[in-house]
Amino acid sequence: MAGDSAFWRDPALPHMESRRACHSRACYKAHSHPTFSIGAVDAGGSLFTGSHGRQSALGPGSLVLVPAGCVHACNPLPDQAWSYQMLHLDAQWLHGAVPQLCTDSATVLHDPALYARFCAMNALLFSCACVADKQAALLAWLHACASAGGGRALPSTAARLPAQLLPAVEALAAQPLASLAHLAQLAGMSRYQLIRAFRAATGMTPHAYQLNLGVNRARDGLQAGGALADIACELGFADQSHLQRVFKAHAAITPGRYRS
Repeated sequence: MAGDSAFWRDPALPHMESRRACHSRACYKAHSHPTFSIGAVDAGGSLFTGSHGRQSALGPGSLVLVPAGCVHACNPLPDQAWSYQMLHLDAQWLHGAVPQLCTDSATVLHDPALYARFCAMNALLFSCACVADKQAALLAWLHACASAGGGRALPSTAARLPAQLLPAVEALAAQPLASLAHLAQLAGMSRYQLIRAFRAATGMTPHAYQLNLGVNRARDGLQAGGALADIACELGFADQSHLQRVFKAHAAITPGRYRS
């Protein structure tokens, strides 16, 4: 069961999106975001899994900072539910606003005061407060976070792509239906060599990377009001149902609930 989940977005603040999930048992596949993500565990226990399968335990009050492009998954302990908050920030905006937070590795913080301030800031985002107050509260929290120190680096890093893989990555970005054989040819490798090198560099196989890219683009399409069937077709999914299954596996929510 997915539990209760709510999203906040505001066209006046396009560089941020927030989510609150309560009593969730839904699990995420390994994925990455083009955004800088901040997670807060409110209740229950969870495991943060990095790009190479290494895990770190999180509990109530834990804060996790995940840089853009960092492959990860954070899931509840077996047969348990958890509650959490997740804030996504445009990576370029964050680099201009608080560059101290822009690192390559995910970081966990156990700071009760910082966690309490995050909860208050996120509650303000979901409220009817004015845009200026929301922006100011976010910036104040980010600067407090940057000054906190004491974080522990988690076993996951943002992707560092070897030059030989760049043509394949660019092809995936431009061609949703690019075949493994075509990608291997672009990289000058056999298909097996490409899969191994791609996983080592990104934490994902080329196919998993392709699906993850599709889900992130589907988020943008859903926010823009696109029809799910049209989005599925444009992104190369077999049909609407295929996109729904993949989206839920990566985002722990259906496309319809995400849009609403």
